[in-house]
Amino acid sequence: MSDTRQLDDAVAPLVGRAQAGDARARDELLRRCHATVYRWALVHTGDPDDADDVAQEVLVRLYTRLDRYAGRSRFTTWLYQVTRNAAIGFGRRLASGLRLAHNVARQPEAESAAREDPVERVQESQVRQIVTELFRALPARQREVFHLTEVEGLAAPEIADARAPVPRASRPAGQDPGASS
Repeated sequence: MSDTRQLDDAVAPLVGRAQAGDARARDELLRRCHATVYRWALVHTGDPDDADDVAQEVLVRLYTRLDRYAGRSRFTTWLYQVTRNAAIGFGRRLASGLRLAHNVARQPEAESAAREDPVERVQESQVRQIVTELFRALPARQREVFHLTEVEGLAAPEIADARAPVPRASRPAGQDPGASS
């Protein structure tokens, strides 16, 4: 029997109770779904840190929007769709951040175009290209921190405050963040 089918069988009695307001059933439902949601998110994002973020978002949605599950399909089918949509949204937000960083990096080009020395303009363009490539190669969290410090001008304590309000969901027990089960 597949992991998904086993999860469906394990959570079937919990879903109705959780929807009826049983906090213990809801907490157990979240606990049992976490590893599967993380694994699905990892498939969609390809990065353990991004998968953690997506999984956390899905579990929050599960916690707050379980009433939207109408039972017309298997619970895991619905949960997979929620995970997929969250991963797509995460990818869009990430792409939007990259576009912003690219636009910020291009702003000095207009200023340097007014300069007369073509060699200096070429060197600046090459440096900008290298910096942009290095920026894109950073993991998402490092890009975010870099953007907050270098573009937004925030200090380390401000960044910590900006990133700390929502407690992170812990990885499933025994889950290696680099593993792709």
